[in-house]
Amino acid sequence: MSSRIPADQTEPSGSPACPCCLPQLRLAARRIDREMSRRGFIAGMGASLTLLASLGLARPVRAQAASSGSTPPILFQNYLLFDGTSTVLRGGLRLLVEGNRIKLIATGELTAPEGARVIDCGGRVMMPGLMDAHWHTIFAANSIPTLASADVGYVFLAASAEAERTLMQGFTTVRDLGGPSFALKQAIDDGLVMGPRIYPSGAMITTTGGHGDMRPLSDLPRSPGGPLSYLEQTGAANIADSVDEVRIRVREQLLRGASQIKLVGGGGVASPRTTLDMFTFSEPEFRAGVEAAADRNTYVAVHAYPSAQIRRAIAAGVQCIEHGHLMDEATARLMAEKDIWLSTQPFVSDDDALPLTGQSRINLLQVIGGTNTVYALAKEHKIKTAFGTDLLFSSTIAERQGLMLTHLTRWHDNADILKMATSVNAELLAMSGPRNPYQGKLGVIEEGALADLLVIDGNPINDIALVANPDKNFMIIMKDGKMYKDTVPT
Repeated sequence: MSSRIPADQTEPSGSPACPCCLPQLRLAARRIDREMSRRGFIAGMGASLTLLASLGLARPVRAQAASSGSTPPILFQNYLLFDGTSTVLRGGLRLLVEGNRIKLIATGELTAPEGARVIDCGGRVMMPGLMDAHWHTIFAANSIPTLASADVGYVFLAASAEAERTLMQGFTTVRDLGGPSFALKQAIDDGLVMGPRIYPSGAMITTTGGHGDMRPLSDLPRSPGGPLSYLEQTGAANIADSVDEVRIRVREQLLRGASQIKLVGGGGVASPRTTLDMFTFSEPEFRAGVEAAADRNTYVAVHAYPSAQIRRAIAAGVQCIEHGHLMDEATARLMAEKDIWLSTQPFVSDDDALPLTGQSRINLLQVIGGTNTVYALAKEHKIKTAFGTDLLFSSTIAERQGLMLTHLTRWHDNADILKMATSVNAELLAMSGPRNPYQGKLGVIEEGALADLLVIDGNPINDIALVANPDKNFMIIMKDGKMYKDTVPT
């Protein structure tokens, strides 16, 4: 896709810049355009205009691909299809994208609509966009000191930059399991910034002293009904210490646009004042949250590691467990019998997290030690299992998003791994029902589905490691029918 914007889409701004410098400035800006076009990033569209505008020489307009309804139809041909549900690739197909949907998939010859672009994929593999079922849009790349002390504007700008990197890693959809992601989601949906689709939970809801309660001790004691802490004001977490408070906090997040609710069942790695065995909410408090979510026709996901926490949550009607690394076989059997989802993460070594000390390090080692157990039990008992990463507090760590998928080869074959990160994750996201912010089918390539797709230089069913190097191997990244990367040779 060309990154050029015609010259007639700019207007002089009456800049006082020296006229003799204009040719050199425009030449430099065009070189930026060409380089960004060569790399295939729409982020570079109009780089020349951005440079000239910064000098007061032109007024930039929004890139064409970000404008609703402006993308012409695209016909893909000469590719091998992984549709998100099958374990084999299919060839001899042509696929037509119109607007934000997959309009048609057909064998044989297909006449492209007038004005359509035709892309020859060169025999490469096409698959649905990847999905991360446990992501923290605001926290993934921001360090803890930054989150605690930086201006909130900087925090959101850093999160926006990370959202673009997430999309360019091939993850076209994420389920956000805690944090104030509503504004960034809206900006992405409106085409103001680049990023994945976000299924937001809003603030994770916890108890005093539970995972996510990162308040300084100077904020204590907390009085019921008293002023909110800075943590709560920013929407990072909410504290609820009674049945009534749980109902209020759940309803507040749903009012803000949460697609599902996140409740905390115990301690966590990122909360150094907690241990993984501790409890937070009582069963009646869990039930209050489940009922409040059910009243809005959506569900609750509970952060829990050991069996006792998981069982308490299940008894209260919770439909999805996050993590579960310390569960036992009896609990795995119960989850299978009750048709409870498990959304877990393949933490296999220290490389999958920031360097930690103290209780956080102890908690991390427990999680790593339980990873093999939780995946083995989930596979043995056929628990519905979603893939997520839960990578936090470092842009370097966040780059491991695709690499985390390759960890799953310890328990699953490549085709099942790809299904887990596409159609299986999509089933979990669809549980948000009427609260689903994206009405349309995700995680599959079929007629009528939303047009989120990748074209990969290689066969990930044979070599799953391809997804760990998206810069090199992902030739096309499309979300909602719009191209965000296009490096297929023409």
